[in-house]
Amino acid sequence: MEKDARIVSWMEAHREQLLEDLKTLCRIPSMGGPAEPGAPYGREAKRALEKAMELCAGYGFAVTNHGDRVMTADMGPEEPVLDMLAHLDVVGPGDGWDTDPFEPAVKPDGYVYGRGVADDKGGAIAALYAMRCVKELGLPVNGRCRLILGTDEENGSGDVAYYYEHVKPAPQTFTPDSDFPVCNGEKGFYRLRFTQRWEPETALPRVAELHGGFRVNVVPGEASALIAGMDRAALLAAAEPLAAELGASVRAEETSGGAKLTLTAKGCHAAMPETGNNANTALVRVLSGLPLADCASTRAIHGIDKVLPHGDYYGKALGIAQRDDVTGPLTCSFTQIDFTDTGLAGLCDCRVPVCASEANCKAVADRTMAALGFETEGGMVPPHYTPAEGNFIRTLNRCYETYSGRAGGCYSMGGGTYVHDVPGGVAFGVVMPGEDVRMHGANERIRVEDLVTAAEIFAQAVADLCGQ
Repeated sequence: MEKDARIVSWMEAHREQLLEDLKTLCRIPSMGGPAEPGAPYGREAKRALEKAMELCAGYGFAVTNHGDRVMTADMGPEEPVLDMLAHLDVVGPGDGWDTDPFEPAVKPDGYVYGRGVADDKGGAIAALYAMRCVKELGLPVNGRCRLILGTDEENGSGDVAYYYEHVKPAPQTFTPDSDFPVCNGEKGFYRLRFTQRWEPETALPRVAELHGGFRVNVVPGEASALIAGMDRAALLAAAEPLAAELGASVRAEETSGGAKLTLTAKGCHAAMPETGNNANTALVRVLSGLPLADCASTRAIHGIDKVLPHGDYYGKALGIAQRDDVTGPLTCSFTQIDFTDTGLAGLCDCRVPVCASEANCKAVADRTMAALGFETEGGMVPPHYTPAEGNFIRTLNRCYETYSGRAGGCYSMGGGTYVHDVPGGVAFGVVMPGEDVRMHGANERIRVEDLVTAAEIFAQAVADLCGQ
């Protein structure tokens, strides 16, 4: 298969406009927010939805608003053939950015930087421009291609659950919310929430507060604790060498309630905890090494360090480590902790392979945590797998190979995408293999050339699948 010169030429001519439309969407801080009338996921998510509708309508597509949760843009006859499913919501910016996360910038290194440029507004724009390219070139379309853009992927995907209650999926669906080539397997989820309570304490020194994490699916890059009964100098002297061993840094300040310790490590996506350096587990490890009083809060700190130790990405200490040949190993990310003078609540995001079950995962974790005095709750979501055989995946791989010059294929991953509950759905791009787009971390980015190539790949896929 040869590249279609018309597609390549059209994309090159529209490169700058593609980037400007991406920047327009990325300037909207579309994190989920409190529900408001006409804005079930908050006003900024609704603003992103409205802007996307404006862009799609402006390019001549039939646009529909589905409950202020999802928008669709259609091209071609009514008979559905292909859905492209992307999301407009983003995680919070977090700390450590070199530029304004909501003022996207193209730098001399060839990347565009900003929250959402890769996850997933870049994918949304690449898919939109693929449809626009096919439409404006007048390539034959014999079945409907639909772009579906939602606004709640980062907070549970209630938007697409709503959408699919009212609309059937097309026989072929891909989401540009991952890496190329084709992701046909996604791990399931086990969200473990654990709590413990105790009476107000007076023993010193003790941990009076501990806070880390802002999203269940984000490994935090920063966490902080208030230690009552220690001054700043003593705290730094004890904590700095412990943090250095973990590849983290600390700073401390005096407060009216004691010394506040802040630890900085490296955030990442919870599906790939080994790519980051978890500030929650690092801080718990540092606190476990301090000369704290023997009291309930201290025992809780040591308990967490025992079952969720720093560097244990696979749930070994929790007793749930396992793997299979289809979706690989279970991963376990301790992503949120809120700890006060009378108790704590923590949250772990575990991505589970096909072989995981309630018996060998949830029940084991419950027993392990209960033995240390923690109460637990949380359920499991099954994995998603689409067999690699068939014209759909063959076509996607052929388009990818033609325009990227790389070998196609299929893979599985720990991250859940928008197609997790869509029968026969796969993830396809928008990130090229080996690229570190710093997803969910500071300085999120995507190479401009890769984004344009992805749009070319999608355009050819739309033409091939919908023109048959």
